[in-house]
Amino acid sequence: MVELRPITEDNFFDAFHLSLAPGQEEFVSHPVRSLAQAYVNRNQCQPFGIYADGKMVGYVMVIYDYDVPEYDIWHMMIDKSEQGRGYGKEALDRVLEYIAIKPFGGSDRVALTCNKRNPAARNLYESRGFRATGAEDGDEIELAMTLGPRETED
Repeated sequence: MVELRPITEDNFFDAFHLSLAPGQEEFVSHPVRSLAQAYVNRNQCQPFGIYADGKMVGYVMVIYDYDVPEYDIWHMMIDKSEQGRGYGKEALDRVLEYIAIKPFGGSDRVALTCNKRNPAARNLYESRGFRATGAEDGDEIELAMTLGPRETED
């Protein structure tokens, strides 16, 4: 069972030790950079450690964009030694459950970006109901969904 735990003074060093497999560094920022962004955006952001069996196996950040308004999922990653175990799917489900309580605002729209050269991530997001919006920024495509009943593929 995967759970999300807020990044705090007690566990932020664990996030610093997470690493990506070779070639994945171009797809997601390291948690050190992400936690700096979380600090700057602390009034609209929640960083989480992704835990399995009491061990941090990944990282994800949820941010609320008051201007749109929408929830955005940033920097989701699973440590290279923990990939391929289904933790990403479970973590994404936990993130969507968190967003459903609307901790920062009332929007039902959830968006994220995915590198065009990262089909594994895109397949994960689409399996949980995200769809391409047509918006692109360089190598990144935007995917979004509206919270509510959704079909998932396990």
